[in-house]
Amino acid sequence: MGLVIDREVDVAAPAQIVWQVITDLPAYGQWNTFVPECRSTLRPGDPIEMQVRLGQALSRQVEWMTTYDEGTGFSYRMKPVPLGALWSARVHRIESLGDERCRYHTHFELNGWLSGLVRALMRSKLEQGFSAMTRGIQQRAEQLRSAQRP
Repeated sequence: MGLVIDREVDVAAPAQIVWQVITDLPAYGQWNTFVPECRSTLRPGDPIEMQVRLGQALSRQVEWMTTYDEGTGFSYRMKPVPLGALWSARVHRIESLGDERCRYHTHFELNGWLSGLVRALMRSKLEQGFSAMTRGIQQRAEQLRSAQRP
């Protein structure tokens, strides 16, 4: 059995500001406790290199961009472990709810015959990390929106 983590939050800021937050990779360290470092061109086929915090430890993770939809989302996957042992997919999506509001959704899934072991060892840390990142996106976008208001 695999692991699926979905997180969603309504944000009191336009979708374009949330897009700015999730694509400004060099600024991740200012607000993102789960992925404090991230580098990528965001072009499909290119790597996305991350430092991921799982508890107190930072782990280097390299995955591969699969989609990029300007203003609405992007996704990436890890390189599958041979023999179907393990693979993952991550999706970021933004849905506009009007001029001043939007909804951010993230989806993570981990599958393969090793996924049960990873789930047993890492589920709590991954759930905490994705929750923290989702809150961080909301807070960062709302702060940026507040700073723009006269």
